[in-house]
Amino acid sequence: MIKLHAGPVVISGGKPVDAPSGADTAARAKTLAYTILGAHDKLGSPDIFGIKFDSLISHDITYVGIIQTAMASGLKRFPVPYAMTNCHNSLCAVGGTINEDDHVFGLSAARKFGGIFVPANYAVIHQYARETLATGGGMVLGSDSHTRYGVLGTMGVGEGGPELVKQLLGDTYDVPRPPVVLVWLTGAPRRGVGPHDVAIAVCGAVYKNDFVKNKVMEFAGPGIKNLSIDYRMGIDVMTTECACLSSVWETDGAVEEYYAVHRRPGDFKSLSVQEGAYYDSMIEIDLSTVEPMIALPFHPSEAYTIRELLANPGDILREAEKRAEKLYPGLAPHLTDKVVNGRIMIDQGVIGGCSGGMYDNIAEADAILKGGSVGSGYFSLSVYPPSIPVAMELMQSGVTMSLTQAGAVFKPCFCGPCFGAGDVPNNGGLSIRHTTRNYPNREGSRPVDGQLAYTALMDARSIAATARNGGVLTPADELDYVSPAPRHPQFDAAAYDNRVYYGFGKANPGEELRFGPNITPWPEIPALPEDLEMELASVIHDAVTTTDELIPSGETSSYRSNPQKLATFALSRRDPEYVGRTQAIKAKGIGSVIFAECPGDGSAREQAASCQRVLGGAANICRKFATKRYRSNCINWGMLPLEIIGDEPFDYVPGDKVTIPGVRRAIESGADVLTGYINGKEYKFNIAPLTQNEREIILEGCLMNWYAAHQTEE
Repeated sequence: MIKLHAGPVVISGGKPVDAPSGADTAARAKTLAYTILGAHDKLGSPDIFGIKFDSLISHDITYVGIIQTAMASGLKRFPVPYAMTNCHNSLCAVGGTINEDDHVFGLSAARKFGGIFVPANYAVIHQYARETLATGGGMVLGSDSHTRYGVLGTMGVGEGGPELVKQLLGDTYDVPRPPVVLVWLTGAPRRGVGPHDVAIAVCGAVYKNDFVKNKVMEFAGPGIKNLSIDYRMGIDVMTTECACLSSVWETDGAVEEYYAVHRRPGDFKSLSVQEGAYYDSMIEIDLSTVEPMIALPFHPSEAYTIRELLANPGDILREAEKRAEKLYPGLAPHLTDKVVNGRIMIDQGVIGGCSGGMYDNIAEADAILKGGSVGSGYFSLSVYPPSIPVAMELMQSGVTMSLTQAGAVFKPCFCGPCFGAGDVPNNGGLSIRHTTRNYPNREGSRPVDGQLAYTALMDARSIAATARNGGVLTPADELDYVSPAPRHPQFDAAAYDNRVYYGFGKANPGEELRFGPNITPWPEIPALPEDLEMELASVIHDAVTTTDELIPSGETSSYRSNPQKLATFALSRRDPEYVGRTQAIKAKGIGSVIFAECPGDGSAREQAASCQRVLGGAANICRKFATKRYRSNCINWGMLPLEIIGDEPFDYVPGDKVTIPGVRRAIESGADVLTGYINGKEYKFNIAPLTQNEREIILEGCLMNWYAAHQTEE
């Protein structure tokens, strides 16, 4: 299905060929990625892009903290369009008034600083950005890792909140010039094969070998014309799960039509690969060979064809059970119990969000279920459209009525099933979802309470086929059904026009911000001392530690506006003793530190780092960081990003002492390697790359302190 070419390629005669020996890497400037990055670069450095974005977007578990931080750093007005959607805390039923208090604060901030406010359940963050913010050749920065709008010719980047703060205050997003990977598409997908099948196959091929990590994926080739816009978007948003920096696609008439339908014809820009463009590597995808796929717990890269899983269910599911046993010792997994008389029984299906909730996916699911039903057994099916305009189109076309009659339940525009706040399965249940992630606890279970459930990712088509078959796992290409006729996109913007607050360029400094009792300021953060003394508070040897494990999602989301309350949940589902240890360490007047082999995969949420900092965290020690965005979050919150040099086993435990003498002088002097000691034994820690601004942020203690110091100087 997929071929990886590790060597460089160039475009010759409109097609990729192996780059000749000594090919000029400067021709990377001819890629779509570098054309767009270069147009937004404000530094002119040969090594680093300093980007000013065209627009920003956040949702309601990030925008309060971003605005509070920016206000503490001197914010006067939003300098670019900044949209705040309310698609994460809109249905969390904990904490009394605090979720709606955040929404009221968001509207008051939009009115005061000149922002865009999208009310609860009107649109999930990325669909709203596609419909209203994306522009051909433009760039959008979002405080959510799935900020991907490449299909529309827009480079989206997902980062932690502090990077949005920098943009709000007029500073640049600084990133080393990234390699660019060409993704060359040929062929056309078979009936029953959807965008999630392609995305899961790609993730399985490239995630574990870091093939695209911190790189830009550039999609081109004759296969693009065989994909609808919704289909392309479904693949594009999942590039985040490959650990790339961003993505961009060639654009064509279908994209031009999309912009016209969405009342923005002037925002279309024709983009196509250029003769002589240099790419660092290539992924070839023959769409006609892709099969229905499934990503088993606990990552989208645990990819199998459904066919091979059904041929050997016991052994493959047992491997998933072993992953569960390693994560949660003492909790007995029951995935192999799902095999009944040679068939795999599924408990729940979910189609929704920025990846699955597209019109085409839901309409195709309806076509598969036509004449059948979800049934009255244990299997259930929920559908979450991504925006009110899409929901209206589904109603007008009859898809909503038809699927509802078949037994599916339609729900609001809400991201909950992606982060553990909606459709939580029963204990031991297996949910198949056309959503973005299936990390540990991402379905909402609480292992600390003896609960364990599982999510497998699948395309809406095979989820519908499974539903029609009474919950028996079924690939959609095995069913005989009539696909919906190709559609031209529609966009009824009446709901947006009547309800969304469009305030960009209309800042009202006299507007009073509305605070609820849960919205609290950041506590005082100390500057970096001359010598750093720390104690290990947690040691995690998992191959990868996700941000969901560092700060759980789900019910904790309601406390994102209260730094100290939220911090009490840090590592609660991975190391429940962590918070207590940090408090004991803090009482000694020293810093705490965690060790994880590879921390920070997944969400861009800054709280994975800020909660550690609030609890007295001073550093992360690791072999490598899973993502740039988590490393940036650590730096922006003043925590040292320490990558241990050497492969000696890390056999230390909580309570062991870590010291770095002369750390402040070393950071000031521009050192890339720090010398430290663990229980008196010397270690070398890599901290490169660090820009001068990042060094200053670490010295001051955090981004807020850095801005305060600059204001004092000025």
